[in-house]
Amino acid sequence: MDISAIDNSFLKHGTKYKGILGWLMSTDHKRIGLMYMYAIMIFFVVGGLLGGLMRLELFRPGQDYITAQTYNAVFTVHGVIMIFLVVIPGLAAVFGNILMPIMIGARDVAFPKLNLFSFYIYVLGAILAIASQFLGKGAPDTGWTFYAPYSTDTNTNVVAAVLAAFVLGFSSILTGLNFIVTIHRMRAPGMTWFKMPLFPWSLYATAWIQLLATPIVGITLLMIIAERWFKIGFFDPNLGGDPILFQHLFWIYSHPAVYVMILPAMGVITEIIPTFSQKRIFGYKAIVFSSVAIAAVGYLVWGHHMYTAGMSTTARWFFSLLTFIVAVPSAIKVFNWISTMYKGSINLQPPFYFTMAFVFNFMIGGLTGLVLGSLATDIHVHDTAFVVAHFHYIIFGGMGFAFLAAIHYWFPKIYGRMYNNKLANISCAFIFGGFTLLYFPQFIIGMQGMPRRYFDYLPQYEWAQVFSFFGAIVLAVGVIIMLFNLIKSARKGAIAGPNPWNGKTLEWTIASPPTVENFEEIPVITEGPYEYK
Repeated sequence: MDISAIDNSFLKHGTKYKGILGWLMSTDHKRIGLMYMYAIMIFFVVGGLLGGLMRLELFRPGQDYITAQTYNAVFTVHGVIMIFLVVIPGLAAVFGNILMPIMIGARDVAFPKLNLFSFYIYVLGAILAIASQFLGKGAPDTGWTFYAPYSTDTNTNVVAAVLAAFVLGFSSILTGLNFIVTIHRMRAPGMTWFKMPLFPWSLYATAWIQLLATPIVGITLLMIIAERWFKIGFFDPNLGGDPILFQHLFWIYSHPAVYVMILPAMGVITEIIPTFSQKRIFGYKAIVFSSVAIAAVGYLVWGHHMYTAGMSTTARWFFSLLTFIVAVPSAIKVFNWISTMYKGSINLQPPFYFTMAFVFNFMIGGLTGLVLGSLATDIHVHDTAFVVAHFHYIIFGGMGFAFLAAIHYWFPKIYGRMYNNKLANISCAFIFGGFTLLYFPQFIIGMQGMPRRYFDYLPQYEWAQVFSFFGAIVLAVGVIIMLFNLIKSARKGAIAGPNPWNGKTLEWTIASPPTVENFEEIPVITEGPYEYK
C-alpha cells in the first residue's frame, strides 16, 4: 500500500476515503458547510410543504382536507423542522463554516474534528425529529414551543421531539464554541479585532449566545422528559409545579435564539451592501458594537412574550422598556446600510435585490415588533395572526432572504461558476411577491382579532386566507425557479473567476472554488476590510 498516497488524500479534505465517504468523513470546513447546506435545503422544502398543507386547509372556513388533530400535528412538525433544523443552524452552520475561516485568513476552524462531530449531532437530532412524527401514539401536537401543560399531558409522541431539540442544541453549542476559539486564536497576522470583516463579527456575537443561552433550553427540555417519565412536578400544578415556569425558561433561551437567527443575517447584508455599492461600510465600529449590544440586551427581553401570562406590572413595563432599547442597535444597522449606499456606485445584481428585500422585510418585522413590545397594543394582538405575520417577517423575511442573498453572493466563490442572472432576478421577484402576499394580510386580520394556531375561523377572515394561499403558491414557484437555476449552474454555469463582484474581503483574493487549505501562504493584513479606492 502506498502510504504517501493516503497521506496526500488525507491532506486534501481531512480523510483517506473517496466518494460519498470522502464527504461524510471529511474535516474540511468547506465540505462540512456544504453538507449542512444540502441538509438544510431538504428540510426547508419538507417544512414548506407542511406549511402549504396548513394553507390549503385554511383556504376556506370549516374542515376540508385534514382534521383538527392532524392540523395541530402538522403545525408542530412544521415549526420543529423550520426552527430547529433550518433557521437556527442556517447561516451560521452553512456560511460560517464555509467562509468564516477564509475571511479571517485561517486554513480551517480551530477544531476540525469537533466541527464534523457537530454535523453528526445535527443529523442525529434531525433523525430523532423526523422519527418523532411516526413513533408511538402519533406526531406531537403541542406546537414547536412545547408549552406546558400541553407537553406534559398529551398522549402523543412528545418525548422524541423534545429529545431531538435537546440533541440539536448540543450541535449549536459545539459550533458556537468552535467559532469563538477560531476567531480568537486563528486570525491572520495583522488582523486586529477592528480589521476583521463584519460577517465574522456577527458570527462571534452569535456564538456567545449559542454557548450561553442554549444550555438553558436544554435543561428545560430535560425537565419535560423527567416530568413525563418520573412525575417530577416542575410544571404540572397537580404535582406542585408551575406552567408559567416553563414559559420563563423557554423564552430565556428562545428570544436570544431569534438573534442566533438574525445576527448572521445582518452580517451577510453588511458584506453585500459595500460590495455592490463599491464603497467602504459606513460606521464600521458602530455596526460592531451594535452586534454586541443586540447579543447582550437580547438576553433580557424574554418577558415580552408573556405580558398576558400574569407577571407583575413592574416586570411588564421593565421588559417593554428593554424591548424598545434592543430595537436601537438594529436601527443603527439599517441607518448604516442606507448610508453606505448613499452616493455609491450601485451594481444591480441578484444578491443586491435579495438584500433590498431583506431590508424592506426586516423594517416591517422590526416596527411591528414594537407593536408587540408595547404593553397596551400587545394585549390586543397577543396570540393573533398579527404575531404570525411579525414572526415570519423576522424569520423568513429576515433570515430567509439573507440566506438567499448569501447563496447568490457567494455561489461563484463556492462553486467557481456563475448562475443565470435573469432567472435569479425572476426568482427573487416571485419569492418577494409571494412572501408579501402570503404574510401581509395576516397583519390586518390579526388586528381584527383572528387567533393564531386555529384550525377554523369566522367567514370574515376568509379573504385574507385566500390571499395567503395564493401567495404561498407564488412563493413556491419562485423557490422552484431558484433551485433549478442554482442546481443547473453549479454544474454547467459560466466560469466565475476569483472575484466577479469586485469584493474586498479575503475570500475574493483566492481561487474559486477555494483550494483545500484556502491559502498558499497565510496573508498578512495591513489595512481594514472594504477598502475601495
